[in-house]
Amino acid sequence: MAILVTGATGNIGAQVIQHLVNKGADVRALVRDPSKANFPAGVAVVTGDFLDVDSLRSAFEGVTTLFLLNAVVPDEFTQALIALNLARSAGIERIVYLSVIHADVYVNVPHFAGKFAVERMIEQMGMAATILRPAYFIQNDVAIKDVITGYGVYPMPVGGRGLAMIDVRDIAEIAALELLRREQAPQALPTNRINLVGPDTLTGTDIAAIWSDVLGRQINYGGGDTAAFEQNLKQFMPPWMAYDMRMMGERFLTDGMLPEGGDAEHLTTLLGRPLHSYREFAKATAAAA
Repeated sequence: MAILVTGATGNIGAQVIQHLVNKGADVRALVRDPSKANFPAGVAVVTGDFLDVDSLRSAFEGVTTLFLLNAVVPDEFTQALIALNLARSAGIERIVYLSVIHADVYVNVPHFAGKFAVERMIEQMGMAATILRPAYFIQNDVAIKDVITGYGVYPMPVGGRGLAMIDVRDIAEIAALELLRREQAPQALPTNRINLVGPDTLTGTDIAAIWSDVLGRQINYGGGDTAAFEQNLKQFMPPWMAYDMRMMGERFLTDGMLPEGGDAEHLTTLLGRPLHSYREFAKATAAAA
């Protein structure tokens, strides 16, 4: 019995692996380049790629539980479908899939629409999975800390509806707990969805106020112009991705990322501790600058 973690070299995947190792699980890490693998002792490294069918077939041999995390790439949907089809063929009945909150609402955002289609495949194919639906990752804002500290502006198009931002440490730990719950169950468990949210639902103005307090000077919210947001993103990411992020930002403004009743309380109970807050992140980021 083994748990295979995809996205293993990324921030979330690496933390999932560490949590599983700490619990004594038999863990395998799927990587494209073994020379870049740096995992705790006892983790078996398997080489594979979502578009290399034969490599995935080999990677899935002897696996009982799968953590499926797909990067935001143009063929993300295809990669996920291949992985799920091959997992099904390999007899893997225990899956944890990292989707996104409101995937069924943000229907015009490419990577949201792709994840929702994967959720539908899981259901329609009768597969057993925990579908994790995280809100905006708090750590995404590491990339804009220089704009915040250097220009006094919080530039993300968060808007006034609010985002229930979640810390990636909480995402990884919950994913590991769900993997272990499924792995250790005497039989495959039914499919369930879990919204992954933080303790606070914050507007753009709220976040600017947190940074103002942490830094001791005025930080203004300036994230309402999604066209300018797209143009700025094109300086360091492909145009298709910048457009995808713009579409996401526009849905932030119109719909927000709002928790359902009891979401945060459920996660707190699951973890046995409080969720990490955005203020905690801002303080740590400012201290490290």
